Amino acid sequence: MRSRKLHENQGQRTFTLVFETGDEAMAGLKRFAEENALGAAQITGIGAFRDVTLGYFNWEKKAYQKISVAEQVEVLSLIGDVAQDQGKPKVHVHIVVGRSDGTTWGGHLIEGYVRPTLEVILTESPAHLRKEYDPESGLTLIRP
Repeated sequence: MRSRKLHENQGQRTFTLVFETGDEAMAGLKRFAEENALGAAQITGIGAFRDVTLGYFNWEKKAYQKISVAEQVEVLSLIGDVAQDQGKPKVHVHIVVGRSDGTTWGGHLIEGYVRPTLEVILTESPAHLRKEYDPESGLTLIRP
């Protein structure tokens, strides 16, 4: 993954992240968030994966049910955020991918291997969002 700062002004920073064939997207996003000490950020992106694992949150089990899409897909929409969780950046991304027949799959991005590229714009806000553990859902949720 290659990255570059595009803009910085009064605590707001904007970066472009370009993932290449074989890169794993979530690992790269997490590493970038940690290395750049991100607080609150918004993430958008487009590109393609050779295979991807999505997640659907199962309310009864309080866990993500994994959905494997083991084929080349287009990233039609990638949107997410970075927030602080116990003093560390936590990346949360949702995604919709398109298959060759025009059908789509969507959910929480658990793991995705890029082919040929994934282009991400990440904008950090100067006001930090905090995540707190929610005992009802078993998730960490933003508490503004």
